[in-house]
Amino acid sequence: MLADNLRAHSFSKSVARTFDGKYPCPICKAIAAARQSEKKTEFTRQTQKLEFPPVKENFVLITPSHFQLLPVADTFAGSLPQQPLTPPPRSVLA
Repeated sequence: MLADNLRAHSFSKSVARTFDGKYPCPICKAIAAARQSEKKTEFTRQTQKLEFPPVKENFVLITPSHFQLLPVADTFAGSLPQQPLTPPPRSVLA
């Protein structure tokens, strides 16, 4: 919009016309129309009360027939090798 105003007016007047809001471009008009349509479409919340069927109050916990503790993996840095691997020899010409 500033470029269009610069074709017909001086720089200071073009900047003033661009940002004063009195002469909106088609893009500004489209944005304003979209904002108005956003404000009109306000959604109302419809909350519903959740109803659960009655449940027996008797809980019974049954232990598994087979239970085994798994070993803990050692993921600490101390389990890594202390010396780094030796790199292959490099070529003199490379």
